[in-house]
Amino acid sequence: MATIFFVGSALAARGFTTAIPDYRVFPEVCFPGFLEDGAEAMRWTVDHIAEFGGDPHRVIAMGHSAGAHIAAMLAFDRKWLLGLGLDASVDLSAMIGLAGPYDFLPLHSRTLKQIFGPENCLGDTQPINFVDAFAPPAFLATGKNDRTVEPGNTIRLTERIRCVGGEAETKLYDRVNHRTLIGAFAGPLRFLAPVLDDVADFALKHTHQQSLHGLPTAQGRSA
Repeated sequence: MATIFFVGSALAARGFTTAIPDYRVFPEVCFPGFLEDGAEAMRWTVDHIAEFGGDPHRVIAMGHSAGAHIAAMLAFDRKWLLGLGLDASVDLSAMIGLAGPYDFLPLHSRTLKQIFGPENCLGDTQPINFVDAFAPPAFLATGKNDRTVEPGNTIRLTERIRCVGGEAETKLYDRVNHRTLIGAFAGPLRFLAPVLDDVADFALKHTHQQSLHGLPTAQGRSA
């Protein structure tokens, strides 16, 4: 709940209409239950964000850690949103991933093996395997001191996106780890890294481009 407050407040203070949904986790569900929850949340956001001052034509999927995995899967593997009448290449202005696991095979943890299922299906759980040139632009950030999700996930996904002709902006921060990367959204920790500034600048850039391309505009941006 604290994460909801300080991240949501930080983004709202920059002018973004922000929805932070919850999703089911293991052992209540395994893959792809949490992706299905994320897709449902995106459908709700597109349908209702205008009621809160946001623009359904300028929606960004953003997440930290497991949330970044969900955001990346929704952005790159189109089937999750297509099943609910959305197309990531059209309905997402951008994707922002913070310290996300995007290319994390092989699995060594018994718990992770339970969460993500049979070994012969694990390729379907990796965002990096679904990247193509039509995916929304991505901002990918991580801390060089992250010992929870290896920073190579961010580097490899960036390289794959650029290799297929997509757009990816990457930041590797010197002074933060897995927790303090998201903690730097909070006022007392912003001296650690300009994560909030970088996220806001990227989001503004891509929602502004949507406006220039003739889509409806609104006071709020959605994230």
